[in-house]
Amino acid sequence: MSTSLELVPAARGDLAALVPRIQAAFAIAVVESSGETLRGPIPSDSEVWESFDDPDSHVLHVVAEGRRIGGAVVGIRPETQHNSLDLFFIDPEFHDRRYGRRAWQAIEERYPLTQVWETMTPHFETRNIHFYVNVCGFRIVEFYHPGHPDPHEPPPSSAPGPEGSGRSDDDLMFRFEKTLRPNG
Repeated sequence: MSTSLELVPAARGDLAALVPRIQAAFAIAVVESSGETLRGPIPSDSEVWESFDDPDSHVLHVVAEGRRIGGAVVGIRPETQHNSLDLFFIDPEFHDRRYGRRAWQAIEERYPLTQVWETMTPHFETRNIHFYVNVCGFRIVEFYHPGHPDPHEPPPSSAPGPEGSGRSDDDLMFRFEKTLRPNG
């Protein structure tokens, strides 16, 4: 039997409670990959609020059987229909139940005019890489690293990172795209 799943727009008053849930879901892979305790939330509070406050953002709850089990922040650009999945999570206690797959399908259905979806994930997030490529049909189209930095991010600080690069592992990111309709 299939559990009902829906996307419900988040109200402004919901956002403060959503931040720690996003951070808890994202922290799992960081801790697993590094074996270290986090020095601060990932993504940071300011990064999450910046995504919420973007005028193109739609913040959605993923709801199954009346219970909020995850969420998404999508950037919808009607003029280009080149949209982005900025944040996406399923609460850890609901992992491995196919909710992520069904939530992504619901997002695609909610925005049927989308021509291209774009998202990013850190290089160590093998679970996300599998999900985006093998489950959702995205393609890896770019890999950001110190020799090829993300043009949308600020330049590296002068503080040394690994091997004195001034960059950290946070700068090693895959960019994915899923083309649904050709332009025009």
